[in-house]
Amino acid sequence: MNTDKQLFIGRLGVKPDLRYTPKSEPVCYLAVAINKESSDKAEWRRVIVWGKQAELCNMYLDKGKEVFVQGRMVNRPYKDSDGIERVANEVKASLIGFSNL
Repeated sequence: MNTDKQLFIGRLGVKPDLRYTPKSEPVCYLAVAINKESSDKAEWRRVIVWGKQAELCNMYLDKGKEVFVQGRMVNRPYKDSDGIERVANEVKASLIGFSNL
């Protein structure tokens, strides 16, 4: 598993998606758009948040909200619905920051 430190600010593209594992652990998925000064296109990052932070993200965040993300890039292998091996590039967040203004 490859890990690289990530620090960025972006805006949520959709409402946070809160789920619970079979062991009742909260996990929240975020889609964050990062605007690069050198490009007109946004770069999208899939962010995963665990525990109490996941529940707080679900309570206080919504589409369009600006967030600060600190975490590690993780490459997670999985099989798609056709049985083909793929790799998901995700940021496993250790800290999510946002303003309630």
